[in-house]
Amino acid sequence: MTLIITIFWISLAVLFFCYIGYGIILFLLNTPASYFKKRKSFEPDEYMPVTLIVAAYNEGAVLEQKLRNTLEIDYPEKIFHIIFITDGSTDNSVEIIKKYPAVRVLHNAERKGKSAAIKRAMQQVQTPVVVFSDANTLLNKDCIRNIVQHYQHPNTGGVAGEKKIITGYRGSAVGEAEGFYWKYESFLKKQDAAFNTVVGAAGELFSIRTSLFKELRNELILDDFIISMQVCLQGYKIAYEPGAYAAELPSLSLAEEEKRKVRIAAGAYQSIGPLRHCLNFVKHPLLAFQYISRRLLRWVCCPLLLIVLLGTNIFIVSKVPLTGFYTWFLYGQLFFYSLALLGWWLVSNGRKAGLIAIPFYFAFMNYCLVKGFFRFVKGKQTVLWEKSLRQVVE
Repeated sequence: MTLIITIFWISLAVLFFCYIGYGIILFLLNTPASYFKKRKSFEPDEYMPVTLIVAAYNEGAVLEQKLRNTLEIDYPEKIFHIIFITDGSTDNSVEIIKKYPAVRVLHNAERKGKSAAIKRAMQQVQTPVVVFSDANTLLNKDCIRNIVQHYQHPNTGGVAGEKKIITGYRGSAVGEAEGFYWKYESFLKKQDAAFNTVVGAAGELFSIRTSLFKELRNELILDDFIISMQVCLQGYKIAYEPGAYAAELPSLSLAEEEKRKVRIAAGAYQSIGPLRHCLNFVKHPLLAFQYISRRLLRWVCCPLLLIVLLGTNIFIVSKVPLTGFYTWFLYGQLFFYSLALLGWWLVSNGRKAGLIAIPFYFAFMNYCLVKGFFRFVKGKQTVLWEKSLRQVVE
């Protein structure tokens, strides 16, 4: 019985630390220092040349909107270069892009995946800074200006932008749930950056110093995450800039969102090997602490510990009925998962779940992690995935 109780408390402690405690610790550490940090003013003539790379596979449905949005970015034209790479596309993507002379298009008939496409596009980059963005996201006009300001600090190797889910469009239930999650992620990114560095950037919008780019293996799924983490392994930091954001419409349905999340989860497990040096506490003490706390424990331990916590709680209460804390904690767990199931039903039927979306999306993401793990182990997730369908503006 003592062993079961010990396992219960270890599981609870790790889960609390990963989802709540880590953010609280960083917030408390960062708050005093934030009063003394001031960003240096930045003059327009100090702007550095930038190349924006957009990988677009069969994105004809959204390309016109993306191209117009890109050309509306407020940055000096002479030092702003734009590359769209459409390798493997079988739609009219190339023809659409060629209507915009300011945009350079790279196209090969063979599709080798996004990592291969980015690697090929990077061979054409001659500017000191490169910015990556997805074809299905819209950027704010000041995004590049706000990103490059961080490079006045020589230790900044990259900049992670903000991701925003357009939750109001058509009253999307999936978008509402995903929106809650990204608000939480944005808070943690802010704390990570203030403490040391952002632990991996999202492909919707991020930037690095071109000289720090390391060639990727073509089979890598989470190219954005690995590119940004490789910058950190070279001794540089990834800054966070909420003033540079990518707005994205939610998945068309819960099934499409699950397909996307499972692929990301499989890619997360795949990235552990290439990023094994992030575990080196001697060489990268702060990064190792962040990587383990923020990523590794969530991916590897938390889905299993959620099951262990519930199982040990049930066992303890069954052996020693009416044990006060354990009984009430079990009631709390059962209530939480009941809300998650209700949220799952609501979102599956296209209904907004309100705050119930929080327990739902929490359970949903851990479910996708488990499913993604088995897909990774079986080798069933290839780099040439089927795109998840997202809502489109009509």
